[in-house]
Amino acid sequence: MTRVFVCSCFGVTEAQVKQHAENGACTPRQIASACKAGTDCGSCVRRIQALLGRGSCPRRELADQGSPVLAELQGLDEAA
Repeated sequence: MTRVFVCSCFGVTEAQVKQHAENGACTPRQIASACKAGTDCGSCVRRIQALLGRGSCPRRELADQGSPVLAELQGLDEAA
C-alpha cells in the first residue's frame, strides 16, 4: 500500500486525514487538533480542505451544541 503524505512536516498521510474526518474532524482546524497537520508551514492546508470537501459532518451537531467530539481521535496518528 502506497502512503500519500499530505503533511510532510508531521508525516500525516491522506488515509489518516480521511480517518480523522470519518471520526468527526470536519475542518482543517479540527484535523490540526487531531494530528497537527497544517500547523507548521501550512502548505498542506489546501490539500486538507480538498480532502474534507463540502460533505456533511456526522458530528457537527454535537460540536454546535458544545459537546467534545475530538477526544476519541487522540491516538489515531500512532495507529496508522
